[in-house]
Amino acid sequence: MARLYVLLFLVQIVLAVCALISCLSAEEGQIRALPRIAWVLIILFFPLVGSIAWFVAGREPGARGTRPAGGGPVERPRRPLAPDDDPEFLRSVQERAQQQDQELFRRWEEDLRRREDDLRRRDGEPPREGDRPEV
Repeated sequence: MARLYVLLFLVQIVLAVCALISCLSAEEGQIRALPRIAWVLIILFFPLVGSIAWFVAGREPGARGTRPAGGGPVERPRRPLAPDDDPEFLRSVQERAQQQDQELFRRWEEDLRRREDDLRRRDGEPPREGDRPEV
């Protein structure tokens, strides 16, 4: 008989721990009837009744861990992707880097042409054909 009491006590403790974890990890919109702190106190002070009450009346029917009536998989709301997991963000970073590289290359070419023209003027040579005159 003592073993049965110990077993029932352990079942009650496991049920209370599961209810606490479920209550504390539930999203704010999934908690019904009472605020979260009230559910936590009920579960702590009345472990058996509080745990059963939480699973029956405290959380939304579609809360995590339950299946819809059709038995299909639970649809969770899509979370925003991390920037390095978002293909659109990665594409925009790559395009921005290419544009910056092209702009830098264009500036280097202009600077090189300007320096070559300055050296030619110093040496008395005419600027090369096809070069844009400096304005």
